[in-house]
Amino acid sequence: QVQLVESGGGLVQAGGSLRVSCAASGTIFSISSMGWDRQAPEKQREWVARITSDERRNYGDSVKGRFYIFRNNAQNTLYLQMNNLQPEDTAVYYCNALMGPNQYWGQGTQVTVSS
Repeated sequence: QVQLVESGGGLVQAGGSLRVSCAASGTIFSISSMGWDRQAPEKQREWVARITSDERRNYGDSVKGRFYIFRNNAQNTLYLQMNNLQPEDTAVYYCNALMGPNQYWGQGTQVTVSS
């Protein structure tokens, strides 16, 4: 089992930056990749970014060039640095981890960008 707890969401003005975090605990030694998804009100969940155990990174088209995903393995923490935020980035951001055939999710953290 893996437990994921997000933090760091909040309110920011358009053009600003924010960093959200995801603390992982439990049986985490066999996690193959971690990532972030988001869901805005009345919209489908959208994939945002992913990082593999060998540090390969991928981003969704809507955030490419503005967001950066990284991890601190010593602290078992995943981060998402979000720059040049726009109102359309407003959503609940969810951390996820893939371990074998199982995927785990956090409870989400709200990010709100005002225009």
